Amino acid sequence: MRYSTEPTSKGRPWLRILGLAAVGIAGAGAVVAYPILFPAEPPPGPKVVEIEFEKPRKQPASKEENREIVSSQHVQVKKSWENPGVYAWGSNTGKVAAPDSNETVVKSPRRIPYFDGQILRDLKLDRNFGAAVTEQGDLVQWGTGFDKDDPKPAVTLAGKDLVKVSLSSDRIIGLSSSGSVYSIPVARSDQESGEKETGGSSWLPFWSGLAPISYRTLKPDLKVGEKVTDIKSGLEHCLLLTSKGRVFTAASSSEGYPARGQLGVPGVTWATRPSGPYDEPLEVPALKGFRVKEIAAGDYHSMVLDKEGRVFGFGDNSTGQLGLEPQLDAPFVDAPSLVPVNTLYRGTGQTPRVTSIAAGGSNSFFTVDASKNPAADNTANTNNAANTDSAGNTDITRAGNTAPIQADTWACGEGIHGSLGTGRWTHVSQEPTKIKALSNLREFDEKTNKVVPIRLASLSVGSSHAAAVMDNVTRTVSARGGNGGSENDTNYGADVLWWGGNEHYQLGTGKRNNVANPTYIAPLDERAGRGRKEGKEEDVHRFQIAPRTTVRIGEGGQGRKADVEQRVECGRFVSAVYSAA
Repeated sequence: MRYSTEPTSKGRPWLRILGLAAVGIAGAGAVVAYPILFPAEPPPGPKVVEIEFEKPRKQPASKEENREIVSSQHVQVKKSWENPGVYAWGSNTGKVAAPDSNETVVKSPRRIPYFDGQILRDLKLDRNFGAAVTEQGDLVQWGTGFDKDDPKPAVTLAGKDLVKVSLSSDRIIGLSSSGSVYSIPVARSDQESGEKETGGSSWLPFWSGLAPISYRTLKPDLKVGEKVTDIKSGLEHCLLLTSKGRVFTAASSSEGYPARGQLGVPGVTWATRPSGPYDEPLEVPALKGFRVKEIAAGDYHSMVLDKEGRVFGFGDNSTGQLGLEPQLDAPFVDAPSLVPVNTLYRGTGQTPRVTSIAAGGSNSFFTVDASKNPAADNTANTNNAANTDSAGNTDITRAGNTAPIQADTWACGEGIHGSLGTGRWTHVSQEPTKIKALSNLREFDEKTNKVVPIRLASLSVGSSHAAAVMDNVTRTVSARGGNGGSENDTNYGADVLWWGGNEHYQLGTGKRNNVANPTYIAPLDERAGRGRKEGKEEDVHRFQIAPRTTVRIGEGGQGRKADVEQRVECGRFVSAVYSAA
């Protein structure tokens, strides 16, 4: 028998199948592994980063460009000079804040295109109508209270050389440069249909044509050489101040005769008024002999300030707006009463003197310069330490036995909306309350090399909110757009703070909550800072009022020359900032 060691396919067929499978697997593995083991190109190494050197920064072409880079205040002040106009915000139900818009509120300051490039003498706002005096002295009106069908701004009374206006509930009181006082209906329909005076529409003295619109001329009994120099209005009454310091009051509404003592003439009612026109001006008898220098009016009350620094109030006192404790059985005071300012400084060793007054709605404000009693100040100066601050620096307002001046701001009246500015919410004020945020402020004046008090430059009071422009040190660059002066010599203006009711966004904060403490708002265009990025402000500074200076109007300062500043106006649920002559 013959044996063989070679396997035969016939005897073991599974070995052949297994061998073929192994060959197939090895081949497939080679196909997959080959490009990995023997790649056509070497695998990529770490990415090489090229070094890029920072390119040289573009240097400002001029000192003016450098000023714009380092100071947003410089930018906003400069823009306000070069591009005069009116910004308004708040309630727009009467199409006053934005005549071309159907929005019910304007949440942040917005320009009214009609006034672009214009400088105004005065501007006043109500919820339903606005009034402005152009640089030429013409009256411009707008709002649904003026014309429901066409509320856009339009000139209504020209050729009177008006210098200021004041608003009542349905009439506008205007003062001309010559001292003439006009009472003008708000509604265009009343202006067209009402009785027209003669002799007021032509520059020819012998021409007796009818006036273009209906208005009344208020004629107080003036002395030789005396004329009206200021006007203020409540909802139903107005005050006239003359060059001799006399005060007249008159009815200023066609809807209601003053009945809350705001005329300051005891016993005068619609039934007992003197014969003649219902709006005949009457001199306030209790103020005869006082030299009044300033007047103010709220909705239904009046305030006056004489040259001795004494304040008198009369009219509605139901919320303490006269600075007197309100009496439930006698809410009105029909004769001027002295506000007891001296009692506010009892025990302080200071002597107060009221320097300014303001009123609106159911609120009154007054500023005070309080000086130390000289005797007390001399005693304090016997010790050198009394003349130094915590850092050991000499207080130059006290050095040399010079009594320091403390400038304070006081508020009285209704405060439920925060309109007192004292940080409290109260219906009635029993006596004036100091606004701490606006009182006893000081700064160093580099020009005089002294520490000086910061007073208020102006105070505008609306129906439920107010704004204070500070009289802080400002600076104007004499060579805007040129290379004169230091590159660090920039413009900066006066600080302005807002407080009170904000139900219609009239504070300009962009929010709706009332504010009981004076607060800043952002620049008007929100572009005076470093700009915007993804809807967020970058390095935006507070809004500042542009100080008065002589500039050339127009982009780049290439237009006409004019003397201009910015002013603030708080009205009935509306606010504005405008360029003023």
